[in-house]
Amino acid sequence: MLHIMDQPDRPATAENPQVEADESACSTSQCPACYLITYNVSKKHNLGTLARCATAFNVRQVCLVGSRQFNTFGAHGASEYVDFCHYSTLEECCHDLRHNKGCSIVGVEIVEGAQPVHSFPFSGSTAFMLGNEGQGLNEKQLALCDSFVYISQYGAGTASLNVAVAASIVLHHFALFAGYQERQRQGYKFEVAERPQRTAARGVVPLSPAELAAERQRRQQVSRDGDGDAAALPALFD
Repeated sequence: MLHIMDQPDRPATAENPQVEADESACSTSQCPACYLITYNVSKKHNLGTLARCATAFNVRQVCLVGSRQFNTFGAHGASEYVDFCHYSTLEECCHDLRHNKGCSIVGVEIVEGAQPVHSFPFSGSTAFMLGNEGQGLNEKQLALCDSFVYISQYGAGTASLNVAVAASIVLHHFALFAGYQERQRQGYKFEVAERPQRTAARGVVPLSPAELAAERQRRQQVSRDGDGDAAALPALFD
């Protein structure tokens, strides 16, 4: 069961420059985890920008649904610092996040019942569902969400925000709620950790051990059936 965190203290601390950030920060293992679900994002370069936002706000995983390939344009190297995982379907993704990672699925959308993100309506580990830049969350996505948040706007010139901008605002609020420790600063910027060693091709989520085993089994089966062309097809990379 997910327990409601002591929400008022953390945002108040973050807004008070007289209080040291680490007084309210929790260790990584104790903090509620944050996940980002990307599905039906039409402008592929937004995925690179989303990766940059994800590492800035300590997202544990970016969950790609559908294609396991993504464009790193706009990431400025940040995609090397965030973990990506892949799911074939949205249902598979949400099931794993709920039942294996203990997450609530929160949609970022202006719908009836949505709560303003500045009210910190979170209750533990959370996976944020992002919508299409033009149409927002579709019916399938809406049906899979447990709750919704929206970002208040105060000017008259636009109906919505770019998906990466919206994600940044939501993820920043969740980081305050979760009590993540602020990164050390150096000069006018934050310190960047040593770049992790790349273990897979850039811009693609590698096959998991289970997927590799399934792919080997598929190739063996089609080889036994005598279909050499089918055996050569990388089905799990589609």
